[in-house]
Amino acid sequence: MTRPRTRATPTRRARALGPATVAVVGRPNVGKSTLVNRLAGRRDAIVEAQPGVTRDRTSHVAAWRGHRLTLVDTGGWTPGWARDETAYDTAVSAQAERATREADLVLLVVDVTVGVTEEDAAAADWLRTSGVPVVLVANKADTRGFDAELAELYALGFGDPQPVSAQHGRGSGDLLDVVVDRLRDAGALDRGPDEPDDVPGVALIGRPNVGKSSLFNRLLGEERTIVDDRPGTTRDAVDTVVELDDGRAYRFVDTAGLRRKLRRGASTEYYSTVRTVQALDAASVALLVVDAADEIGEQEQRLARQILDAGRALVVVLNKWDLLDEYRREWVDRERDRLLHFVAWAPLVRTSATTGRGVDRLLPAVDAVLAQWQRRIQTAALNAWLADAVAATAPPLHAGRAVRLRYAAQVGVGPPTFRVFTTGEVPASYLRYLERRLREDFGFAGTPLDLAVRVRTRWEDRDEAPPRRPAAGGRGKRRR
Repeated sequence: MTRPRTRATPTRRARALGPATVAVVGRPNVGKSTLVNRLAGRRDAIVEAQPGVTRDRTSHVAAWRGHRLTLVDTGGWTPGWARDETAYDTAVSAQAERATREADLVLLVVDVTVGVTEEDAAAADWLRTSGVPVVLVANKADTRGFDAELAELYALGFGDPQPVSAQHGRGSGDLLDVVVDRLRDAGALDRGPDEPDDVPGVALIGRPNVGKSSLFNRLLGEERTIVDDRPGTTRDAVDTVVELDDGRAYRFVDTAGLRRKLRRGASTEYYSTVRTVQALDAASVALLVVDAADEIGEQEQRLARQILDAGRALVVVLNKWDLLDEYRREWVDRERDRLLHFVAWAPLVRTSATTGRGVDRLLPAVDAVLAQWQRRIQTAALNAWLADAVAATAPPLHAGRAVRLRYAAQVGVGPPTFRVFTTGEVPASYLRYLERRLREDFGFAGTPLDLAVRVRTRWEDRDEAPPRRPAAGGRGKRRR
């Protein structure tokens, strides 16, 4: 007998970014990420000379001949007999296999300068059983003269290999032509429209090993990213659109953990940081994931300040709540009040990504802060609030003169942006007072406020220029 559900929760399902999905697979260090960047026309995927840089599967949008494609970059696939069980080989290969099952077309990338290896032959055997159409890509064909090597690739059983140079761009247009033709033959190009442009982005931000990937997988309802106890597992920003049964959609982005200081020579960490900052700029809401079992410190303060400066709505997530005893639960609230007081307006959600506790409260919190982030106040109500605020506490004198606050207007949303027109400068302390009054009277929970003053003289209000004094020796000079 099944137990009745006490609370109905919307069903989540993840989907690809575009109408047609192309998975790029192959053994490690054959240039898959470089090829993805070349086909997408942007340096989206992290590229390093060493193998094993790409671990999770990441999606990138490309356009060719009027069609939008989704390129899925995967980590290096290795057969079972070649996997190092103590490393990430098994998890990375599982992600590549999942990307293949969800793709409309697969690009099997091999290194033409090396020829067919045992790993390439094993990958070809695996792909033949997948039932997905495959295009064989002979990468690193930087120059002509690889006829013998290309002839050897026919043994893999996928027809004519497509010679390309991902680094220099040679043959990339011909490859895209083949991809579009194969997708058209499979009917994938006419499958449906693209996703709407107004899907809100939700970025998971935090330092390494706080449980962002576990929380990301829990929100999606599938193993979308690799989870490991070792910090630094996630290196690139992994984004997935999640649709609910009620029609709502979100783009969740799992980001790499931001360290306090980059190690010298760690270019992978540098590009991971760049991708995280780009994901934050493209998002509407940031989930600041904090390890509740660890001490809140300077790094959380810096990340919260970065989110605040970016003007993104904020939800603070205290993860790993199931690992805390009563003493630590009381102490972590004190740490938050003391160290994150400048974002005290952000709602707090206590979660456990391992057990799923509190995860269902994240989406309602995201909806609430997103509504406040896009909220607009009528001008009449805003000026009535300004009159009450000035009547309660008048602004201090400026240069020995009283400052008048003429009127206020909201000039933008996302975040809410306000301008107060005055006859003189007001100190930052009075602006903080006005922001506090704004939150007390209108709410704005979970969103930063952009509040500033603009000094306007009475001549600007009349749309006139002030009278100029006559120049010395000019018309106004008195004649003798």
